[in-house]
Amino acid sequence: MIDCFNMETAYLYGDALAAQFRLRHRVFIERESYDVSTWRGMEYDQFDTPAAQYLVWRDEQGNALGVARLAPTNRSYMLRELWPEMVTAIPLPCSDKVWEGTRFGVEKSLPTEIRKSIVQALVLGYLEFGVSAGIEQIIGVMPKLIWRSVFQSHGVPVQFLGEPKALGGDKCVAGIFPVSQEILDRARAKCGRQTPVIRTLDDNPFRTAA
Repeated sequence: MIDCFNMETAYLYGDALAAQFRLRHRVFIERESYDVSTWRGMEYDQFDTPAAQYLVWRDEQGNALGVARLAPTNRSYMLRELWPEMVTAIPLPCSDKVWEGTRFGVEKSLPTEIRKSIVQALVLGYLEFGVSAGIEQIIGVMPKLIWRSVFQSHGVPVQFLGEPKALGGDKCVAGIFPVSQEILDRARAKCGRQTPVIRTLDDNPFRTAA
């Protein structure tokens, strides 16, 4: 299941905030060799702000094994600040209805089927949070192969926004997709899941007393 929180509510989820920073270090520093900031085995950047929302998949022991970050584009965001030239098909968004997805990652050491299940849960988590928060679109940057295998293969229609650019060791492209209950229902059908993947705080076994 997925925990969904921000800096204001993270204290209710035990060590989930620190756990996702540690997972990001394993995924993006140790595996992908990102040149970004670290501290005591945790990866972070300038977009980890109070506006960011974190989706963290944890197992029954509370280990963070999947992570994604969302933030509104009416604040400073990665595409606009670092690679605005990658978006040529539309004006760069600046809206509380359009959010940027970043730091989408899964623990590499897991068996393939478990990794696939976590990826599906994160895709559904994007859409569930988006529908509940009134988000209309999510924008981001990733390799086109990942856009296709992670999002398009699960019924999420992605519009590519410009030419690919080499980022790290990958050719990445900016993309955007709509958020709606219809797309969420379609993705749930593709994943074979009909119940929410984001658990409520009352159902969270790692809940910290307020």
